[in-house]
Amino acid sequence: MKTAHVLLALLLSASSTAIAAECKDTSKYADARAIVKDLGRIVAPNGVQEAYAARIGGIEQWINVRGQDKDNPILLMAHGGPASPLIPTMWQFQRPIEEYFTVVNWDQRGAGRTYTRQDPNSYADTIHIDRYVDDAIEIAEYVRKRYGKRKVVLAGHSWGTIVGMKAALKRPDLFYAYVGIGQAINVRENERISFDYGMAQAKAHGNTEAVKEMQTIAPYPGNQPITRERIIIARKWAQYYGGLSAYRDESTYFYRAPSLSPEYEDCDRAAVDEGNVFSLGRILPEFLDVDMSQVREFPIPVVMFMGRHDYTTPSQPTAAWLKQVKAPYKHGVWFEHSSHMIQWEEPGKVLLSLVQYVRPLADERASRKP
Repeated sequence: MKTAHVLLALLLSASSTAIAAECKDTSKYADARAIVKDLGRIVAPNGVQEAYAARIGGIEQWINVRGQDKDNPILLMAHGGPASPLIPTMWQFQRPIEEYFTVVNWDQRGAGRTYTRQDPNSYADTIHIDRYVDDAIEIAEYVRKRYGKRKVVLAGHSWGTIVGMKAALKRPDLFYAYVGIGQAINVRENERISFDYGMAQAKAHGNTEAVKEMQTIAPYPGNQPITRERIIIARKWAQYYGGLSAYRDESTYFYRAPSLSPEYEDCDRAAVDEGNVFSLGRILPEFLDVDMSQVREFPIPVVMFMGRHDYTTPSQPTAAWLKQVKAPYKHGVWFEHSSHMIQWEEPGKVLLSLVQYVRPLADERASRKP
């Protein structure tokens, strides 16, 4: 079981210091990457396929834009992590979505190609949730103007749901709707639910090793500080029993995806881990205090995608929040065969749900009730 890998893009890290990136030679994957690149070329006359750096929040941030028709609404994606960019993995699931949306991904500060374009220490003191939120708002402003749109649809995955939800609350005028995928509502409650699930599964499977290890941090989170070491133990077994990818004890398909991505160079791939450690060590205290459960009114339509088996950002608090919140429109979609990696686990249902419940919200000529 690759614990460090299991924790990488999902709010955890086993080290408190930055890892020196090694630009390992991945030329053995070059032929496969060429096939992926060719398949992914946007050739439609009114399509768009661009990747570039823009000055956002005082630093250069890397933006990727893909879509088969510029007239489609923009779907702006806030990736997870922190510092787990979607761009090197989007080749696995995104192409069908590009037929209905112009999809904009960006590598957040401290992540991916944004991390490698400049010395991260030059902006280390800006690694705060509020700054990420302002970045998302600035990105939304930038792309709506560049592509001639009045508003965009905003979506977040995992850590990105914190950024996305706060951005929607702060600047609802920029967004047609907000989509939370693996939404984080109350981080401390998520930690408790995740730990309890891991313990229950370990006992049910007679895994005395896991039970013994988890007992060293019980009760969790309890009244003790939530340290990186405690988080690692708590998440390790919940994810081993399918709490990250349903029915799987690891998610190799995700962690190895950058090897076949034509969007990244070797040093960019190597920097994913480094950026994760760099960012998490600075953002963890703020992250642990996130609690959106007191948000009783949401200013724009909100749609939640919830994995039935998600014990990384458990879906129960999201379902409870959605039930009580007041919004112009709200809808929850349960993904019965997904855990936390919904886009990868049930990509067909993700596409259908976006088209059925979200895209109509961006059509100003249509009713707000799809």
